[in-house]
Amino acid sequence: MKRYQNLILLTLVVILIATPLWMVKRPAPGPDGKEVEIFAGADDKAKDTIAAIAPQYKPWFKPFMEPPSNEIGSLLFALQAALGAGFIGYWLGSSVTRAKINRQKSEA
Repeated sequence: MKRYQNLILLTLVVILIATPLWMVKRPAPGPDGKEVEIFAGADDKAKDTIAAIAPQYKPWFKPFMEPPSNEIGSLLFALQAALGAGFIGYWLGSSVTRAKINRQKSEA
């Protein structure tokens, strides 16, 4: 149990952060009838460019889950990046420390 304690706690924190964000309703459309976009990312720009170049294009599939707003999508992307960076940093630190300990053992 002690070995997986940090992983379990980290998973619970991610669930506690993500669950309320998925429950938020989409903001009401603006006065012109369009959906309000506060943080429009590169995906939206690519979608608009494809629609301008080839209006008959149909997407191959729909997203598994679409966040209620672009802000939440940005938050989830940042969370994913932070977890990835944390994992890589932990792995790199562990590898360097392990190599250092092995070198000290071989010298002794």
